[in-house]
Amino acid sequence: MSTLYEITGDYLRLLEMLEEEENIDPKAFADTLEGIEGEFEIKADNYARIIKELQAESEKYAAEVGRMQKRMETLANNEKRLKQHLYESMKVIGKLKFKTDLFSFGIQKNGGLQPMEILPDVAIPDEYCRKEPDNMKIREALKNGAELPFAVLKDRGDHLVIR
Repeated sequence: MSTLYEITGDYLRLLEMLEEEENIDPKAFADTLEGIEGEFEIKADNYARIIKELQAESEKYAAEVGRMQKRMETLANNEKRLKQHLYESMKVIGKLKFKTDLFSFGIQKNGGLQPMEILPDVAIPDEYCRKEPDNMKIREALKNGAELPFAVLKDRGDHLVIR
């Protein structure tokens, strides 16, 4: 059986012959075309089977990833809970730094940027705000025929559907 690439090439060559040659036997052309199309459909069926198998395998791994993700979250939550309990106990008894045979413990200030809170119900001056484009408004204007020098609508892509 030919590859999908070969079948596609045969089909294109047949169409090229139809355009270039004037005296093509219609019966022979139809039979050849039917043979190529039949082979293409068989190949497409085989592709679809493989695609469905890969999809099922992928879904199986996705389910396993989900299970492992939940397990990881459980372990991380247990770690946070134990660490928070130890932190609170150290703060309560005032033992902020000490060493054991295996570990060193210490409570210290956080690094990085100093935390900040934006107060609600207080206007923020424009000089402290970023200006961002309103994509929905731009898209709507382009759909309605507006010509905007800073944006264009692109063609939608397409994809294969196998049911």
